[in-house]
Amino acid sequence: MSHVTIPKGYQPPLSVYDTQVAIEFIKHNFQMDLAYALNLRRVSAPLFVQDTSGLNDNLNGVERPVQFDIPSVGARGEVVHSLAKWKRLALKQYDFRPGKGLYTDMNAIRRDESLDNIHSIYVDQWDWEKIIRREDRTLDFLKRTAQDIVDAICDTSERLNREFPSIDVKLSRNMVAVTAQELEDMYPDLPVPAERENAFLKAHKTALIMQIGGKLRSGKPHDGRAPDYDDWALNGDILFWNERLGRAFEVSSMGVRVDAESLTRQLKLAGCEERRALPFHQMLLNGELPLTIGGGIGQSRLCMLMIGCAHIGEVQCSLWDDETVSICKQAGIPLL
Repeated sequence: MSHVTIPKGYQPPLSVYDTQVAIEFIKHNFQMDLAYALNLRRVSAPLFVQDTSGLNDNLNGVERPVQFDIPSVGARGEVVHSLAKWKRLALKQYDFRPGKGLYTDMNAIRRDESLDNIHSIYVDQWDWEKIIRREDRTLDFLKRTAQDIVDAICDTSERLNREFPSIDVKLSRNMVAVTAQELEDMYPDLPVPAERENAFLKAHKTALIMQIGGKLRSGKPHDGRAPDYDDWALNGDILFWNERLGRAFEVSSMGVRVDAESLTRQLKLAGCEERRALPFHQMLLNGELPLTIGGGIGQSRLCMLMIGCAHIGEVQCSLWDDETVSICKQAGIPLL
């Protein structure tokens, strides 16, 4: 069943060719803006990891990774869901120092993703990670870093508007930070987290929703988070108000990463204490990995937002169900 909605009177902002030019412009400029803002260096990254390494991102714990056997290695590989854990190990192996970090292109297959205007089984994002000091493990540091990312996004968007005058997307730099619990308290009549996000973003335009993963006073979490990369007390999602779709629009998930104490606590809360025996987790518990902050920024999401597209298939190549293809064709939306 398709979950695609078409905005009334929608027409693609650019031709297919000009859309490709705009995508190139965004990706080239934004990664430079991001690297400058956060003091990052580009590195190479894996498409897959060994299934017993503990390095893959478990997302909400129910998504199945794409697995395959590697006869010449005598092991099984998993296509990454994200590089949340791998980046932390890479910072150690590549000899980075506090205050410096890395970024890379991350490409993933999420076979169990529900498809709609903004979700695809193909995920492309800039994954980034940076070494921090113990005293940086605070909400204030999280908010400052998120604001730097918002400013980099807005810088790129403003240059794109000058390059393509027909694009009229306006993004707000005024990021408002709010915890998931504060959001639940603000909107007691909206039981669904997405509805609360929509109400808040419609009013504030740009937001960092913090402390996602643990249960709220309602007994339910705002959203799922794997227990072994973000510290649930020090993480957040960056969202913009998407005028084209009339909804809150997440572009980044980020956070201060777990230390040994928060990893132990969160594994117990999630009922995943068996992960302690995995190589990555052992390194973390033994203090062999640096303290870090990091996140992912959706490449297709960002292009979609900045150009003003109605469907993510306008800016990336993927596979879609027949109903989605039919709906988009009737609406004049070209799926790449």
